[in-house]
Amino acid sequence: MKLFGAKPKTTGEPRRLWLDLGDLGDLVNPAGPHEQWQDHGLGLLRTILRQNGLQTDLASTRACSTWDQVRAKLRGYDVLIMNVRSYTYPSAYRSAKLFKEVNPNGLVLTGGMHATVAPDEMEAVPEFDKICTGPGEGVIVDLVRDPQSFPRIILGQGARSMAEWPVLDRTLWPKPASWKLARKFNWPLEPECGWGPPAVATILTSRVCPWQCVFCNENSYIANMGRRPVEMVIDELNFIDRRYGPVGSVVIHDSMFFQNPSWLEEWIEKYPRLARTPWPYWAAARADTVRQWPELFEALIRDTNWRTVSIGFESGSDRVLRILNKECTEEDNYFTIDLLDRIAGDLERQGQPAPVFWSNIMLGIPGEQREDAFKTMRMLKYMRRVLPSIAFYAPYPGSALGHQLIAEGKSLMTKDNYHRYPDDEKVKGIDYQFYRELLAGKYDAEVNKGLPELRRRRDDYTNALTKA
Repeated sequence: MKLFGAKPKTTGEPRRLWLDLGDLGDLVNPAGPHEQWQDHGLGLLRTILRQNGLQTDLASTRACSTWDQVRAKLRGYDVLIMNVRSYTYPSAYRSAKLFKEVNPNGLVLTGGMHATVAPDEMEAVPEFDKICTGPGEGVIVDLVRDPQSFPRIILGQGARSMAEWPVLDRTLWPKPASWKLARKFNWPLEPECGWGPPAVATILTSRVCPWQCVFCNENSYIANMGRRPVEMVIDELNFIDRRYGPVGSVVIHDSMFFQNPSWLEEWIEKYPRLARTPWPYWAAARADTVRQWPELFEALIRDTNWRTVSIGFESGSDRVLRILNKECTEEDNYFTIDLLDRIAGDLERQGQPAPVFWSNIMLGIPGEQREDAFKTMRMLKYMRRVLPSIAFYAPYPGSALGHQLIAEGKSLMTKDNYHRYPDDEKVKGIDYQFYRELLAGKYDAEVNKGLPELRRRRDDYTNALTKA
């Protein structure tokens, strides 16, 4: 695989613009911190291009407040490059049309998750001249250097291991577009969001979750690849802290951090010893793997400062978990909740900070009944230390359930409204008024009436542990 090559001549070089995508104003006056976080795909591919002598200017729809401002940023370029996710597809679609209006002879190069999971939708847009499906790191240099030598639909090529990736040049990310944002965090580090102290360093150690949940489209995007070696991850964090720090906390953006026990055991041994500071961090796990490896989970919490544990519990109902092909059970969820609560209580008694859950909860799932939703809310109320993230189910293309609902004409999501807003109606036939009333507390009596018995049954934590 060719990540690096000879530098091309710069004489007569086309003017290229990489457009970072997102909602207008997210880098000007955002609704929250997550809207300001950076695109690691953009950072990786622009780093590879720069190392190969291919320069790209950078603009961002997030740094503009109107589409007229976006139009002005696009004017005068020969090539537009965009990394398109499903929730940024509306921005990519509109930006490509504006680019062609102001640069009729310009070329639009696209890739990313949406190009892979919904290529037919991308292909139907004539303004998308080149569409790269799959990972781009092995093809980006040749594609940008000579796009006309490629067909319209291009099969991307990824690395066998993340060890082959260069260290991201974070200065290639867009800057905050207002003085108010710029003074809040030390760019190119990122703003805190309640998961740990500022400034935040986001990083990847693995790519792609190997599980097959029917609501997720990630597995249809990129094949699994070798994990970044532990020492390479720590070296990068130390470099970020020296160059841009001080780092206050870390967000490990892996879809599934808590996998590969041998890697995690090495992380436990080396992170506290080799990191300049054992920064508190956010990372993701699954309830079934926590139940499978409880001692490993506890060691990570206690010894490596894993302060915010992100788990997609999704539902408190076995029936719905089966609909989602989650491969987790109610008992897995409650086991994990009880384990973290016991560890947290012990750490608090020692005067140490307690870990918390960042808990992804899904409502409005096709086939979910009212009692299922009550069980989910009951599970959430049972949790003592939780930052809940609740959203209505969204049928994204590329996911098994999403494909089914799109084929049946039941999806309310289109190229004009793909997004990650948690409370919009996304599927026909779902009683969203019930869910809004549920979240507003109308059904608290039904939710609460099972809570005392649930707590009583789970008081014997040791008994639950022996059943794992």
